Amino acid sequence: MEPSFSSTDFHSHCDRLAKRDPDLKTCLAQYGYPPMWTRKPSFETLIHIILEQQVSLASARSALQQLKKRIGLVTAAKLSKLSDADLKACYFSRQKIVYARHLAEAVTSGNLVIKDLAGFSNEEVRERLTAIKGIGNWTTDVYLMMVLHRKDLFPVGDLALMQSVRHVKKLPPHTTREEILAMSEEWKPYRTMAAFIFWHAYIKRKNITY
Repeated sequence: MEPSFSSTDFHSHCDRLAKRDPDLKTCLAQYGYPPMWTRKPSFETLIHIILEQQVSLASARSALQQLKKRIGLVTAAKLSKLSDADLKACYFSRQKIVYARHLAEAVTSGNLVIKDLAGFSNEEVRERLTAIKGIGNWTTDVYLMMVLHRKDLFPVGDLALMQSVRHVKKLPPHTTREEILAMSEEWKPYRTMAAFIFWHAYIKRKNITY
């Protein structure tokens, strides 16, 4: 089974990182511990993460709320019955309508059994999710980190995370994702907690409501 974390050891993992990295220690001192972001293992969660792709957290949440107003509990069967116009009225872009339908089809056909993902390795989860159109490594990483609470993920495809690392570590703006990924080796095997600390610092610094 892949290493995971829980509310009982989350802060101690953050403390270990702080002892190892002065910049992360400064983040914790300035902003406090990050939230232990947690989401349910559900179709609705995957739809929410798809909605979060390349838009603000507030925009994604607004779209999800509109969808829930229309159909209540968000399930694959209910979403499949909506027209494109219905989804557009819930602020889904044309692209995300396509992605949502592919995910709904994978679930209703039995090709994806969401509750089973908890028993798979990180790479097996990635293989199953990225086989669905519209789900890439970023969406998979967020699911692994926030739903399955796997310890050692660092999604370099996340723009806010990359910006926060460059800011906290005082790196040049042109520092590449590959260079930051190499740097993240220092935070193994707690890279998820490192990412949470960097995200939290970004949110606090930008005064973002989520």
